Amino acid sequence: METQCSQIMMMRKKLKSRLDPMRYEHSLSVSFTCMNLAMRYDYDMDKAELAGLMHDCGKRYSDDVILRKCLKHGIEVTEDELKALPVLHAKYGAWLAEHKYQIMDREILDAIACHTTGKTDMTTLDKILYIADYIEPRRYKAENLPIIRKMAFEDLDDTMYAILSGTLEYLDKKGGNIDPMTVEAYEYFKRLKGDSNELKGNG
Repeated sequence: METQCSQIMMMRKKLKSRLDPMRYEHSLSVSFTCMNLAMRYDYDMDKAELAGLMHDCGKRYSDDVILRKCLKHGIEVTEDELKALPVLHAKYGAWLAEHKYQIMDREILDAIACHTTGKTDMTTLDKILYIADYIEPRRYKAENLPIIRKMAFEDLDDTMYAILSGTLEYLDKKGGNIDPMTVEAYEYFKRLKGDSNELKGNG
């Protein structure tokens, strides 16, 4: 426990010197929200805290610089990601977490890598981080936040579906580029939700 606490304090110190103040505060807030969700769903709180703290470690640069760094380090960039550059900080953040911050836990790295788009068949940590990033206390813009925050402590899959659905609707109205991973994640959780309702109906 003491070793884990020392690691977290060291990571906080590094991030505080490298991220802008609001991004750092957001990272702290996400890490605490991850811990709360981990307590609710009986998941490892230490891993959840570290994933939340480090999830935006790649966001110290602009989107264009992040793209250049991805290409420099051989991180795969798809054609769709080139059209939606803001999602790339997740992939680059996972690379930074491993190569610059020496985080070797693959589950944590994978959760960081998919926290902007989601994906099919997400792990508990993937879901916890994705949801915590959306509901953390400093967020305020999404109209459905009070509902989503309550839902997050009731069912992770239902919450994923609700967030992904709202995200796609927002991007569609805004005319923004949508990464196919987000669409695939939405379809996955839509099917999961349908199967769940079907099972409830047969009960």
